[in-house]
Amino acid sequence: MTNKVAVITGGAGGLGREIAKAFHENGYCIVINYFESGKQARELAETMGDRVLTVKADVADPDEVSAMAEYVYKEWGRVDVLVNNAGITKDALLIKQDEKDWDRIVNVNLKGAFNCIKAFAPLMKNGGHIINISSYSGLKGKEGQAAYSASKGALLGLTKTAAVELAEHGIRVNAILPGYMPTKMGIKAEDALKRAKEASLLNVLSDPKETARFMVYLASTGNITGQVFCLESRIV
Repeated sequence: MTNKVAVITGGAGGLGREIAKAFHENGYCIVINYFESGKQARELAETMGDRVLTVKADVADPDEVSAMAEYVYKEWGRVDVLVNNAGITKDALLIKQDEKDWDRIVNVNLKGAFNCIKAFAPLMKNGGHIINISSYSGLKGKEGQAAYSASKGALLGLTKTAAVELAEHGIRVNAILPGYMPTKMGIKAEDALKRAKEASLLNVLSDPKETARFMVYLASTGNITGQVFCLESRIV
């Protein structure tokens, strides 16, 4: 395989599908990871045509992630880009947060990224780029999102530590904070969508396609690592 390979977790919906399409349009072979969105993943793969694999795996499960990494390497023999995009939330006030919900959110959003970095970084034989998708809430906090904010804030610490540890192997690690988007996750909270637009200096929501294009650019760079990029029009 001479084309570079990009693995997108949570690659079937919202932002993930735009990331997958953007890398594919730039010549990458794409791995669309999904857990519950099999139909959407297959439909996306069909529209993209060749150079696409769909792989079901729960990123919170290290065994499933390891199996996914082995399958990808067996099929294509390389990994160049990993985008840790898989993320969930189930909003609740802190004192009312169900412990099982807390654990699941943290396990997907934070442990999932850890599992994927651990499994895929060793496959980046010629160096590579890992992009972690964090959140405005991870920096600023948000009422009703203690678990989500904690997981996304901790992801920034993981990003910086991984950047330090993997630099000697030519692997760059960065994080992106997308603005509020009219994706499936964002649309569910109409009030939050409205407030985000009002807080924007440009009175706009963020564009998933624009965010995806930035990731393709970032993956093409050779000297940027350990950074957090706020793709926002709100003051951070």
